Amino acid sequence: MSADVIVVGAGVIGAATAFHLSLLDAGDVLVLDRDHVGSGMSSRSSALVRMHYAFGPEVELAVRSDQMFDAWPQLVGAPHCVRRTGFVRIVLPGEEPQLRANVAMQQARGAKVELIDGATLAEVAPGLVAYDVTWAAWEEHGGYGNGSVVAGDMLEAARRGGVGYRPHSAVRSLLRRGDRVVGVETDAGAELAGTVVLAAGVWSPPLLAGVGLRLPIEGELHHVAVLKHEAGRGARVACIDSTTQTYFRPEGSPETTLVGAFAGSPIDLPDSAPPGPDPAELAAIAASASRRVPALQDAGITGGVIGVYDMTPDARPLLGIVPGLDGLVVAAGFSGMGFKISPAVGEALAELVTTGDSTRVDLRPFRPSRFDEGEPISPPFPYSDD
Repeated sequence: MSADVIVVGAGVIGAATAFHLSLLDAGDVLVLDRDHVGSGMSSRSSALVRMHYAFGPEVELAVRSDQMFDAWPQLVGAPHCVRRTGFVRIVLPGEEPQLRANVAMQQARGAKVELIDGATLAEVAPGLVAYDVTWAAWEEHGGYGNGSVVAGDMLEAARRGGVGYRPHSAVRSLLRRGDRVVGVETDAGAELAGTVVLAAGVWSPPLLAGVGLRLPIEGELHHVAVLKHEAGRGARVACIDSTTQTYFRPEGSPETTLVGAFAGSPIDLPDSAPPGPDPAELAAIAASASRRVPALQDAGITGGVIGVYDMTPDARPLLGIVPGLDGLVVAAGFSGMGFKISPAVGEALAELVTTGDSTRVDLRPFRPSRFDEGEPISPPFPYSDD
């Protein structure tokens, strides 16, 4: 046996899982990546940090992750990785009752969030149009991070704890014997393991198909624009705004704002994505966001990013074992929301690998079999664009 546990993928989810496995005396752990740590979709993440979800277990994952982000220097021995700009959630007119219910649910689960009116929004988020906002959710502790940095920090800490790491080691297939996954096949040959954690993100479906699994994951191409404007006049907070169908946040300096859109376009394989963003798409996203941040009307587009989401039918991840196939733990289908919950997901998956269960956060609602069982995730107070 090459390892007790093989983690496929060194993005934020794989790195977090490896890190927590190193804390749980999981034996020989090996991380394999097709390129290098944090170089895949984690490097293209807008990396918002927020607690605002409509589903309680997601909130618990976000709260637990935020606790770890707060303790980053003590946890992984690296500088703080989150910029605490604040985060605001603006919903569609008429969805304020759902907003109120969700904020109460989030507060009950330990989230630092409050309801604010439009006048208060104008105070905490200068530069945002606020006259049309009746109520919004405000997280003073919210903000944003960097997917590559977080993945790198966690993997480096994991390696100090004895985890092995092989970059440029693409996994070509999972190895199956009967009803068990027993390892992986790479260009260098077979690597056997007691457990394989598949954290390959958008590259997971073909690997799963190779062992007879057809999980409901579809690719969705997204564009993100980086805009340059007069210093201090762009977005000063992170925001998700249903009225413009955009999200935005500062991007490193007072002169730049990062803007993305809710909608994407279908794509079969992540490696078939175009080599760069479409200027027309970037311009359309900037125009939509400028309805909330007027200073963006005159901003220049200085760059852009394209990435592929691994979407599931209920836009929630698939986490855990697959009934009838031992030796495999799936972590896929994050639907564009993996970064902010990655530390807690890694912790829960490591516990699942080593003990057979996750106790700090319940992963059962996210089980990969939920669609076959007719139990997709359905929040009690969803937004129409959730």
